[in-house]
Amino acid sequence: MPLNLPPSFKCQPGPVLVTGAAGFLGSHLTDALLELGYDVTGVDSFITGSRDNLAHVHDHPRFRMIQHDLTMGLPAAVTRQPFTRIYHLASPASPVGYVRHQVTTLKINSLATIDLLELAEKTRARIFMASTSECYGDPLEHPQRETYWGHVNPVGMRSMYDESKRFMEAAAMAYHRERGVDTRLVRIFNTYGPRLALDDGRVVVAFIKESLTNQPLTVQGDGRQTRSLCYVEDEIRGFLLLMESQGYHLPVNIGNPEETTMLELAQEIRELCNSKSTIIHTPLPPDDPRQRCPDITLAKEKLHWSPTIPRREGLRRTIEFYRQKLKL
Repeated sequence: MPLNLPPSFKCQPGPVLVTGAAGFLGSHLTDALLELGYDVTGVDSFITGSRDNLAHVHDHPRFRMIQHDLTMGLPAAVTRQPFTRIYHLASPASPVGYVRHQVTTLKINSLATIDLLELAEKTRARIFMASTSECYGDPLEHPQRETYWGHVNPVGMRSMYDESKRFMEAAAMAYHRERGVDTRLVRIFNTYGPRLALDDGRVVVAFIKESLTNQPLTVQGDGRQTRSLCYVEDEIRGFLLLMESQGYHLPVNIGNPEETTMLELAQEIRELCNSKSTIIHTPLPPDDPRQRCPDITLAKEKLHWSPTIPRREGLRRTIEFYRQKLKL
């Protein structure tokens, strides 16, 4: 992955822990950290992560993988290692994943979060917590700034994810304010690219799979709901810049502020795939946000970050990955 980091970017030497390393974002982050020269330990239970995502680094001399369920506590191999950086990305992150694993999602974002914050406190590691734009719920503010408190259904069919991530943020700030833990918080907006699971329900990969196989493209509702899509390479660059930023501990939006409707996205992907697929409409799922778009003023000011890869280029790269994966 070409990182395109600024010349002023400096790595902090020392071993790094990545939880959820076999997931979509975790695996791309692992690639970036190895490219930067870090020794990386990955932890994953593989309930939604995939071994295929890390197959290319299986024998890398600076990478080791630990299969472990973090809801059962931290493994000894982690607690004995003096990490300088901890990236906490472990959690089901798609509606299919977190609805299928509701209790695990709650536990990984609460119990495991506390365990990792305790480890960071004990070892004086800097810890990066992967939160989400889902904290904004179905927003009444548009675009969403980090100061917006959100509009979340606390008992709805997304609540196990939304509310546990809100707890994660509260825990990170409590450990920072009371115990001086060096925390970083990111709110991730819709991200796409290679290695998304084909069956996890996220819209880009669903439309690509349907288009490449000439199946009907399934657009939920009337398709006028919007999302803002960030290519994974830009997202990971934002993670690295946030982790190595100095002195800012409140949440930072990392996402692409360019909006598209779901109907427009379906049509664009169909065109790029040269597909014969038709478009059909199905009911909206419960609590599906009507609009999702980040205000990235803070990321620009604090990190000098903004997305650089146009959606059409990112979609081409992603389509080519799945064309090869599906052997089409």
